[in-house]
Amino acid sequence: MNQLKVINNNGQLLIDSRDIAEMISVRHSDLLERIDGYISVLNQNGEFRSDKFFIESSYRAGTGKRYKHYYLTRKGCDMVAHKVTGEKGVLFTAAYVTKFEEMEKTIQAGFNVSQLSPQLQLLIQMEQGMKQLEERQQSTEKSITVIQETFLQRDSNWRKSINSMLNQAASRLGGEYRELRNESYQKLEERGRCNLNIRLTNLKERLSENGATKTKINQTTKMDVIESDARLKEIYTTIVKELSIGSLSK
Repeated sequence: MNQLKVINNNGQLLIDSRDIAEMISVRHSDLLERIDGYISVLNQNGEFRSDKFFIESSYRAGTGKRYKHYYLTRKGCDMVAHKVTGEKGVLFTAAYVTKFEEMEKTIQAGFNVSQLSPQLQLLIQMEQGMKQLEERQQSTEKSITVIQETFLQRDSNWRKSINSMLNQAASRLGGEYRELRNESYQKLEERGRCNLNIRLTNLKERLSENGATKTKINQTTKMDVIESDARLKEIYTTIVKELSIGSLSK
């Protein structure tokens, strides 16, 4: 699971729908459809303003094309969390409640800018503008890194080691390599609390948005998902080693 990031937009605390989709292991497009449904109900009722829950926005991918996403307030997160059952719902609720509280404490520990001199207020505004520019640049660099990590910086030695251990274990067990590979993926999903199929779909969507070729996208596998996440890579390596050692005693 990724780490949720709370954004302070002029005192309004928000979380990006893309981060939420990743954490609860659903396709971002599916989460957008769900939120659109919530907004439709809220607007039809007339008693509640949907922008108190969800704020529509867009981001520009590496291809230059813009895509829709939402910023969720705490109320919006509550609404999404109530529909997420099981362990993922519990962990998501714990994560966003904690992040909102941390940001609220940070704000409360701050100071009143309006009490400063006009010169200092201007300086702070300039610094905030530079910070927003850096955040946009980091977002672009993150998209580029996804492609680099997946296609340009594959750890061939790590993959060779993993494949070798699985092949040898499958041979000792008298089974098929593919079956053992699937078993290793299943153990990773259980231990890493993730859904590799959904993560793979999301990764392919991000690569498409950032201009990757169809050939490269089609060649993307669950191993790319695992390798792009240091935590999953470490867990998966341990799982494969356990399977390899376990095959020695059978």
